Amino acid sequence: MNDKRCVMLICAFAAALISSPPAIHAQPVPPRLPDGARVVNDAPYVKEGHERQVLDLYLPAEGKDWPLVVWVHGGAWRGGNKDRPPALRLLREGYAVASINYRLSQHAKFPAQIQDAKAAIRWLRAQAKEYGYDSGRIGVWGASAGGHIVALLGTTGDEKEFDVGPNLDQSSAVQAVIDFFGPTDFLQIQAQTGDTGRLNHDAPDSPEAHLLGGPVQENPEKAIHANPISYVSVDDPPFLIMHGEEDDVVPIGQSELLHAALEKAGVPSKLQRIPDAGHGFGGPEIERAVLAFFNRHLQDTSRGATRR
Repeated sequence: MNDKRCVMLICAFAAALISSPPAIHAQPVPPRLPDGARVVNDAPYVKEGHERQVLDLYLPAEGKDWPLVVWVHGGAWRGGNKDRPPALRLLREGYAVASINYRLSQHAKFPAQIQDAKAAIRWLRAQAKEYGYDSGRIGVWGASAGGHIVALLGTTGDEKEFDVGPNLDQSSAVQAVIDFFGPTDFLQIQAQTGDTGRLNHDAPDSPEAHLLGGPVQENPEKAIHANPISYVSVDDPPFLIMHGEEDDVVPIGQSELLHAALEKAGVPSKLQRIPDAGHGFGGPEIERAVLAFFNRHLQDTSRGATRR
């Protein structure tokens, strides 16, 4: 590589780091697609909608009636995209996979993000017969801001206020949730963070403030409206919550709050603490735990009670 091109690449990489939201975490690089896997890119789940209201759908090469896992990316609600989801590993395990984009906080304030996620779930259900996956076995998985959104999907399956747009004859409820270090209670997150965190979540320019349209503590009703724990009920699907014990962006106390609320309501929930991990983690042990959870709650079709 010549010196000029090397300098250009280094500058581009540095610019990308500077422009990224502080809460974006690194995800493990997904594997290559299995031979014969089918891909549908940029499918609009809202007809003639916003450019972000699209998803990618990945289908295994063989079989049919697969369970479907939907990946929701992180990025502080103001960055990130659906490309190269870590859930692609599940294609080799008999799952269909979808990865969604949603409107970011610079495009629309909350509840646009959960409205989009629910619209994507409804679209996916409406298209299940065409693409061959099972509309009754849909799991969701997300990290950071995506963890917040999938936690909302899990706790608002019986709430109709966030169901707007097309395919309203379809349910937006899901059957299993994996939440990686998502915020769950905006009113408590800064108190849990203290002086050691990388973000002041109560600041006027925080990711939460951009999402809500104003500082968290000055907008408590908006914060409660956006909190997954506000909607926990006994009929919520099973949760697997993973959180790094050294996370200095979203404190592990946020996952502890959600886990405690789910357990109190009688919802199956497991909180897996990851020692020495910060805001992002991966590896074979994590992958095995993810697969085992989805296998338990999506592959066993005798668990009819998990379908809604």
